[in-house]
Amino acid sequence: MVQLFYTVSFDDTVFTVPTRYTELSPRGRGAQGLVCAAYDTVTQQNVAIKKLSRPFQNVTHAKRAYREFKLMKLVNHKNIIGLLNAFTPQLCQEEFQDVYLVMELMDANLCQVIQMDLDHERMSYLLYQMLCGIKHLHLAGIIHRDLKPSNIVVKSDCTLKILDFGLARTAGSNFTMTPYVVTRYYRAPEVILGMGYTENVDIWSVGCIMGEMIRGGVLFPGTDHIDQWNKIIEQLGTPSAAFMARLQPTVRNYVENRPRYSGYSFDRLFPDILFPSDSNEHNRLKVENRPRYSGYSFDRLFPDILFPSDSNEHNRLKASQARDLLSHMLVVDPERRISVDDALLHPYINVWYDEQEVNAPAPAAYDHSVDEREHTVEQWKQLIYQEVVEYSAPPPPPAPQPPPAPQPALTT
Repeated sequence: MVQLFYTVSFDDTVFTVPTRYTELSPRGRGAQGLVCAAYDTVTQQNVAIKKLSRPFQNVTHAKRAYREFKLMKLVNHKNIIGLLNAFTPQLCQEEFQDVYLVMELMDANLCQVIQMDLDHERMSYLLYQMLCGIKHLHLAGIIHRDLKPSNIVVKSDCTLKILDFGLARTAGSNFTMTPYVVTRYYRAPEVILGMGYTENVDIWSVGCIMGEMIRGGVLFPGTDHIDQWNKIIEQLGTPSAAFMARLQPTVRNYVENRPRYSGYSFDRLFPDILFPSDSNEHNRLKVENRPRYSGYSFDRLFPDILFPSDSNEHNRLKASQARDLLSHMLVVDPERRISVDDALLHPYINVWYDEQEVNAPAPAAYDHSVDEREHTVEQWKQLIYQEVVEYSAPPPPPAPQPPPAPQPALTT
């Protein structure tokens, strides 16, 4: 069965999509392409369609597109975005140029949510979901390595999903990230200093995101990778001699010759005034003064009913617990940084602990050789085309849907 396509233009981007997808509207543009919201008339659900940006411009872009494709097919967890469909309007491999990925439509990314005055319950629940998704990736030997607010999306019921796997790498691969690979503000120290990395490089990123939720702004806004390192040690202090000894000689010489900083306590970095208070007046002002954005209605995304009431039960998660978790995530030495398993058991997080979510079935084995393959652009294009073709069969009619399972509430 041949799919019928039609074309819609959004500024300088042309979307050519199957007729099953209607009501296209742009939702956002990232480094990897433009995303549009659409309605799938076959499955009768709202979806997001991402057109990959110049996937075959060079070997790096082509390899990244293939890796993202494979990882999205591999993982299967409620806190990781799933691939619903993929297509190309080109009819043969020789003409193949455009790759479209179809995913579940979410309401906003975490950039918008961070600007809100988050209470402890919602903040800890969002962090819990991030950690569940990260653990699932790590079980497959996948390190995301580009976690940032724009790569984390939420729905109005506060469910969260991690997306964008184009920069993910397998654990244990013989690879050292260059200083300019991932978004600078959320880079772990071991990445900045070229030390290599393990799974808990993602934990540093979660700590940066958590701190941004509390402060309402980026923790370490470096202008380049050297300034990024300086921003980190100015706040957290110069690392130990044991850490220095593990650096490459030229890097160690630079780091040791920087001014020494004692850093600040986490009580000073994140004082009580930054956290939600227990007063009715404070909670009322939080609801009334939520920021507004032209693209989203936060009254719709986060209605008043989602805000916890002013009871002792709802305020049992205290600022001291949040600070303690941060102090274990934002650790310069990766060997002393908290693991994802221990973070999930932390008192600030484990109020949401659900065995089926935390220890969901591990994803299928990831083909570690993908990271080591050296192909030409044409060879990568052939591999991606084969992946896309798998989705070209006519979709089955939608099956009757069971009633949705209840979501963990933000109040207890």
